[in-house]
Amino acid sequence: MRNLKAGYQLVAVALLSCSNLIYAEEKIAVFDASTAIMDSKPAQARIKSALERSDIVALKAKIEGLAADLQGLEKEAESKRLTWSKEETAAHNKKREYARADYELAGRKYQAETQQIQQSIVQEFQPKTVAALKLVIEAEEITLVLRREAIIHFSPKLDITAKVVDLMNKAAPVEDSSAP
Repeated sequence: MRNLKAGYQLVAVALLSCSNLIYAEEKIAVFDASTAIMDSKPAQARIKSALERSDIVALKAKIEGLAADLQGLEKEAESKRLTWSKEETAAHNKKREYARADYELAGRKYQAETQQIQQSIVQEFQPKTVAALKLVIEAEEITLVLRREAIIHFSPKLDITAKVVDLMNKAAPVEDSSAP
């Protein structure tokens, strides 16, 4: 009976030792695809050029103008409120509500446009990101890659996102448009 118990203990120790060897060969990494795409220089250049489109610039200027109008209406109400009749106060409040609605609508349009720009950039750069990720996986002999958003806690040294961004930047360098 003692020999049988000692045999089981020996087998358990051997299995634990072997399992440590197996897991020691595994290399785990963490990756964030959207950060890799948006942090790459080519994607940053595309974002910049998209935000410089005339329709986007006009929409942003409209938002800034509406914000200034709202601020002006607030200042006017603050300085003249006590002298206004009920009708003048109601008319001013209506004007302010319309201005606020216009401002909010323009803000939603701008947000929708920027989200669409981001989505198109993600779709455009997804294949390039996957290719760069595969190269990093092969070079570092990584056996398991986990998505950053699916992990509660990890050591920053496991994150390979920056390595993928570097590879993407080297593969598609962006020309400096400010150079003469």
